[in-house]
Amino acid sequence: MASPQTRPLRVAVVNDCDIVLTGVATMLADHRDRVVVVELDSRMTVSADVDIVLCDSFGFIEGEGIDLPDLVREHNGKVVVYSWVRDQEAIARAMAHGAAGFVSKGLPALQLVEALEAVHRGEAVTSDPGDDRDPRGGADHPGRSAGLTPREAEVLALIAKGMSNEEIAATAFLSINTIKTHIRNTYAKINVTRRPQAVVWALQNGFVPITHREPNP
Repeated sequence: MASPQTRPLRVAVVNDCDIVLTGVATMLADHRDRVVVVELDSRMTVSADVDIVLCDSFGFIEGEGIDLPDLVREHNGKVVVYSWVRDQEAIARAMAHGAAGFVSKGLPALQLVEALEAVHRGEAVTSDPGDDRDPRGGADHPGRSAGLTPREAEVLALIAKGMSNEEIAATAFLSINTIKTHIRNTYAKINVTRRPQAVVWALQNGFVPITHREPNP
């Protein structure tokens, strides 16, 4: 059942990959009576008057692009992190930095809408990220057409940003052996054998960070 709010929530989606931004907006489009995406921002601060800033963590590195504390400081809307991360320390750190919620990319669209509505009501919302499988009808991500799981795509995004395996493991809160497994599986799916080839493939297939703002009233 829809919440009793008198108008749809106004949401801005923030990430540095176009396909991620449009994927989230598309997923929420069927629920525009409850949530309206009014701004898609790539490496830019939010300018519109919105209720929720949904920060998609795909390939996100704190200190690069727009940091979570910056989003919280610079906007009156409540900031919600949208992530595959399972680590409770990461969730606690995001909440300590001012996030009003930390929600799983494993949530179906309707449950994501309900979580955003709960945040808007003043509830501190966190959810179990589940697993790496695509939620049915979930948001798109770069490399999906090549068969990459969300986690594999995220690892490839970090490779494309020049990170070492150790740095990726620390960022993704995974063991180095797990990262190596993801890399092997990713290389097989995109038909490359070396890191430079993987970077080239990534840059040619939607992993290029682009700075722009696209309003979607």
